Amino acid sequence: MILSRVHLFCFVASYAVALLFELSRLLFRARVRLIAAAGFTLAGLFAQSVFIVMRTTSDAQSAPPLSSWFDWLLLLSWGVAVVYLCLLVRRPQTAIGLFLLPLVLVLIGVAAQFRHVAPFPRSEALRAWGIIHGIALLAGAVSVTLGFAAGVMYLVQSYRLKHKLPPRQGLRLPSLEWLQRATRQSLLVSSFLLGAGLLAGVALNLVRQRGGLPWTDPVIWTSGILFAWLVLVLLFEWWYKPAQQGRKVAYLTLASFVFLAWVLGIVLWGPSQHAASRAPRAVRAVEGDSGTIGGEALR
Repeated sequence: MILSRVHLFCFVASYAVALLFELSRLLFRARVRLIAAAGFTLAGLFAQSVFIVMRTTSDAQSAPPLSSWFDWLLLLSWGVAVVYLCLLVRRPQTAIGLFLLPLVLVLIGVAAQFRHVAPFPRSEALRAWGIIHGIALLAGAVSVTLGFAAGVMYLVQSYRLKHKLPPRQGLRLPSLEWLQRATRQSLLVSSFLLGAGLLAGVALNLVRQRGGLPWTDPVIWTSGILFAWLVLVLLFEWWYKPAQQGRKVAYLTLASFVFLAWVLGIVLWGPSQHAASRAPRAVRAVEGDSGTIGGEALR
């Protein structure tokens, strides 16, 4: 009941106060500013997340959730706020908030103008979320795979240099510095892409409402484990400085690839309805079309 009372003003006010703390950079220095800005941003993200989740509880007779310009703009502003919070923690000395927080507030203001505009038809919402889900997961899987290859090359190159082995003819590999940057970037990019793909899959399931995957499906909970792993990897890589270089980052990319292969194995060969649930619909659609054509031919 308390969470249902969250309104736009709650997170708008939180972001506005965080912006005021960012503006104070221009006047004076204070160590408490970072904690205050991060705290109010977290409060705003929590309130905005609750507000978005509460909008997804509509029944099947009402408008599909997350399928209007209002919802899309709110999600866009939420994503910008998340990026700002991450950059604030990683680079506290930079004044990135002076540029990102106004964008968050402007996006929320524009979203408010579309609050009472009719949502997209359910078919268009399904198509849009499906495209985002597929493209983000595909790009994230490509990034994880490339990171796996870079990690293997790093370990091979590191072993060769450690044991002072001469490079074999035709087997020249990139430098360790280049491979280290490649593995770190693949971890960061794949985490964001796979996270976006998984969240889009959740939205897709909410829009379906009827006929969607059950929340206990193996693909859903294994994807949640994969997402939690990627978040833990990012936090570990950020807090534990030695994990940002050397073999440790290569091992992290190898482990991420193993997790991804595990999830894909469950999708393709496991007891999940994710891959199989679409086949009967396609078969029914084809049978329906063929039946219609046959009926018209008999006439």
